[in-house]
Amino acid sequence: MIEGNIAMSKKILCPTDGSDHAAVGLAQAIELAKQSGAPLTVCVVNIAHGGARGPTINHWEPADVAALMAAAEVTCKTAGLADVGTVEVVAREAAPAIIAYAEQNGYDHIVMGTGDKRGVKRLVLGSVAAEVSGQAPCTVTVAR
Repeated sequence: MIEGNIAMSKKILCPTDGSDHAAVGLAQAIELAKQSGAPLTVCVVNIAHGGARGPTINHWEPADVAALMAAAEVTCKTAGLADVGTVEVVAREAAPAIIAYAEQNGYDHIVMGTGDKRGVKRLVLGSVAAEVSGQAPCTVTVAR
C-alpha cells in the first residue's frame, strides 16, 4: 500500500526489464497511479552495446521489447488501470537514461523495483535504483 501524499503525483514513470523485482515496482506503480489518478508510463531501457569500432547491438531484439511492453500493459489493465503507456529508450546505461527521460518528459514520480539481496547486500539498493534515487529530479519510490 502506498501511503503519504499521493495526490502530488501527476505523471508516473516505471522502468521495467521483465524481472521479478521489476514486477514488484510495477505493482507499486499501478497502485500509486490508481490512487492518484496519474497516468503511468512503463519504460523499457534497451541497453546499446558496442559501436566504437563495430555495430551497435541492443540488449533486446524488437520482438523482446514488444513482449515486455505488452506484458506490462496486460498487468496494468488486469489491475484495472486504463491510463497506461509504454516507451522504449535505447541508451548505453539504464540509470542515466531513466533520469533523462523522466526529466525531459515532465515525470514527477519514478517507481521502480530493486533486486532481492541477502546479508550485508540487503542494506544497499541495486546500482540502477541507487543511482536513479540519488540523482533523479523528482520523487523516486523503490519497491522491494
